[in-house]
Amino acid sequence: MEITPKSSSSALGRLCRKLSPRKTKAGHHDVEGPIENPTTCSSISSNSDLQMWKVFDFFDENGDGKISPAELQTCVRSVGGELSEEEAEAAVEASDLDGDGLLGFEEFQKLMEATNEDNNNQQLRDAFGMYEMEGSGCITPASLKRMLSRLGDSRSIDDCKAMIRAFDLNGDGALSFNEFTIMMR
Repeated sequence: MEITPKSSSSALGRLCRKLSPRKTKAGHHDVEGPIENPTTCSSISSNSDLQMWKVFDFFDENGDGKISPAELQTCVRSVGGELSEEEAEAAVEASDLDGDGLLGFEEFQKLMEATNEDNNNQQLRDAFGMYEMEGSGCITPASLKRMLSRLGDSRSIDDCKAMIRAFDLNGDGALSFNEFTIMMR
């Protein structure tokens, strides 16, 4: 199950941009600084938590403090993503810690973090595939040199070997996907 946006920006990012101050529901605040989350009684003080709360509030169409599979599906579609009814139900089921069939704020937050992690991993796999051109499953000095040349940054094989050596954890002279991931983070 993956929330798949139709454009290159994430569904969560488009939601954050789309959100503007909405008519607040009872107990929901739209202010700077820490706010009290009425659903979880936890303090929201960071900007990212506040943004996530706004996204949660947007998804929670009926204002009950929970997100149903139908609400999740509707909101993902509203920002150009695709999520089938079955995928929405699977997403809620996989993240529903209290077994009520709905997502509270913390459960929603964990789902969004997992979705972003999946998107990041796919972007890393795509980037790795650009450099891994020999079908070997790793980035060699020659494949790195070729790709850098295509990007307008010509380097010698020795330079490419040195770049790879810095992240080559197993000492085989090439970068596996796992080593590439460590390098990119």
